[in-house]
Amino acid sequence: DEADEAATALGYKHDTNKVDGKKYPQHKPDQKCSNCQFWQGAASDAWAGCAMFGRKQIAAGGWCMAYKKIG
Repeated sequence: DEADEAATALGYKHDTNKVDGKKYPQHKPDQKCSNCQFWQGAASDAWAGCAMFGRKQIAAGGWCMAYKKIG
């Protein structure tokens, strides 16, 4: 849920294309949860766990300000 306390604190959105670029100038359109170091699913998973969100599921196409590119 984007309204969840942790999601709000990290600026999480289910869709990376809906991130407010003025509020989060570090955001780039190619940054998605599925290509972040904290993603705990397979590349093909639509939803999976995230080290930043505990047991909660996040969208593969989502984004938050904790994003760290793989590699």
